[in-house]
Amino acid sequence: MATELILLCLVAFAAGFIDAIVGGGGLLQTPAILLILPHYPVATLLGTTKIPSIAGTTLAAFKYAKQVKFNYQVLITCASTAFISAFLGAFLVSRIDNSVIKPIILVVLILVAAYTYFNKQFGIHQEKNHAVKKQVLMSAVFGLVIGFYDGLIGPGTGAFLILIFIAVLGFDFIGASAHAKIVNMATNLAAILYFSSTGHILFQYAIPMAVFNLFGAFFGTKLALLKAINLYASFF
Repeated sequence: MATELILLCLVAFAAGFIDAIVGGGGLLQTPAILLILPHYPVATLLGTTKIPSIAGTTLAAFKYAKQVKFNYQVLITCASTAFISAFLGAFLVSRIDNSVIKPIILVVLILVAAYTYFNKQFGIHQEKNHAVKKQVLMSAVFGLVIGFYDGLIGPGTGAFLILIFIAVLGFDFIGASAHAKIVNMATNLAAILYFSSTGHILFQYAIPMAVFNLFGAFFGTKLALLKAINLYASFF
């Protein structure tokens, strides 16, 4: 257990660091835990990663909040729909057999990693002047889609949220990151509520990973607030 725990904690630190800046820490954390702990159900491993994820995301959100004025209509709408659909996604993944869900996750990881790598400019340019009603409606729809994805699979959720808040909803980089972190907190919380109630969290791994994810998020957020948009292009 010691070797596995050390490896997972190191990955959690890196995931927290990356997630605080551009999102997508799950692209490291999810494949790592699937490889390091291959004998557990996928739902249990996904549930375990939600604890470090929400720890780092909460810290990052708190630090971003000091720099950002929130659009509460958009934020509450997106977070609410994402919470509901993430719970449903977590329920569904716990009902799918390992032999089915593992190949699906592998394919999704490859596609998400490739997409974020080859689309370096997507999400950098803002589209502004949205009508309030349209902005709220779009946030509700995207909240449902991204929330369900996060509950079901998860990796890349933070990055997708940042991209949506910038390219679709018209936020700047720091504003998008702050709003994305709050929505991601909601999706993580929903998944945790389901996974913990059904015994799908390995707390002996989740708690130490959460501590390291917090440290990674702390340093990542500090760097992001200093460098802002330039980091987005650098990491993607």
